[in-house]
Amino acid sequence: MARTKTAKELGVSAPYARHAMAYVLAGGRGSRLMELTDRRAKPAVYFGGKSRIIDFALSNALNSGIRRIAVATQYKAHSLIRHLQRGWNFFRPERNESFDILPASQRVSETMWYLGTADAVYQNIDIIESYGPIFIVLLAGDHVYKMDYEKMLQQHVDSGADVTVGCLEASLEEARGFGVMHVDEKNRIISFLEKPKNPPPMPGKPEVALCSMGIYVFETSYLIDLLKSDAADVNSSHDFGKDLIPYIVKNGNAVAHHFSQSCVTSTEEAKHYWRDVGTVDAYWGANIDLTDVVPDLDLYDRAWPIWTYGEITPPAKFVHDVDGRRGLAISSLLSGGCIVSGAAISRSLVFTGVHVHSYSTIHEAVILPYARIGRNVRLSKVVIDAEVNIPDGLVVGEDPELDAIRFRRTDDGVTLITGPMIETLTK
Repeated sequence: MARTKTAKELGVSAPYARHAMAYVLAGGRGSRLMELTDRRAKPAVYFGGKSRIIDFALSNALNSGIRRIAVATQYKAHSLIRHLQRGWNFFRPERNESFDILPASQRVSETMWYLGTADAVYQNIDIIESYGPIFIVLLAGDHVYKMDYEKMLQQHVDSGADVTVGCLEASLEEARGFGVMHVDEKNRIISFLEKPKNPPPMPGKPEVALCSMGIYVFETSYLIDLLKSDAADVNSSHDFGKDLIPYIVKNGNAVAHHFSQSCVTSTEEAKHYWRDVGTVDAYWGANIDLTDVVPDLDLYDRAWPIWTYGEITPPAKFVHDVDGRRGLAISSLLSGGCIVSGAAISRSLVFTGVHVHSYSTIHEAVILPYARIGRNVRLSKVVIDAEVNIPDGLVVGEDPELDAIRFRRTDDGVTLITGPMIETLTK
């Protein structure tokens, strides 16, 4: 494949984010989240009290200095598109900014939706070219982390790579569930292995492997040529991880970028935080971890804010102060519009507009927006979907067998409760 002029040859200078477009792939269902994604795509799932999962990738792009962003959607995209329209509509074309929502709309063929991650970019090449970005930062919209993409762009230009792949370290056991990069001492990717039984360790670190984060940096001209070749290949599944990245590893110059070099932390002691909250257990755990005194993910870092739709709500409210009927919350996060009326909440994360009624006790719960918890309810280790009405007297988290019959209970003991489950229960 003939190579066009590189960014260096074109005289492009730092900061490189101003010459880049962030292209977010947000079409996945996330079926391992079970009923949480029955009505919404995984990137649209609520996280952290006020945000959606996709807000992390978008905030990283914005905070890194990228002012052209596109989001490709597909599976049950209405709630995601509505969130993007409400929360991310502040980009101004007169400042050379843009924010495009790109649903699968049969633009290439009347019989084709997005066939794979590569096809989701290929079908919108004309829109990308109309903005003329020098770089494409390709992102997954379903991970929780804070990262400065400018540092990854800098490495991409300095190394002269065809593609730079964002990577994080994981134990050899954990790496079996990822795409694993086998790299040399200069971080050039020698081979790419999808979920290998025996992951190759990193040079000098025999106990860990280097795993793909699903983040890629390309020069736009090179990527477009690559996508056109892939689209013409009838044997391709049109996927970056399965087709394009292995092709570049074999025929070009693929380089690994270590997440530790661009991870954003608010203190020197903070860990490098990245989570795939793709299961109910992981989702519950990552949200509950935010209630720690010093959580690994700092949502209070004003230097790297997580932007989202800022719904206008009154302050959270706590009422009643008599024995057995005292409105309180301990080691918990509560969002605006919540009312805790004579109930006790501990180590829980409560989203906007939740109302918890008297004599109820809530422990280690993730409660999504506008749920209502009735009187004399006892809940522990649960995820409550948005707008669910928990009836008076319901007890969950004390009888595993009964919980498994009525609701979705995981192997780790987390119980997911949705509206249809409650409707079945009350019939």
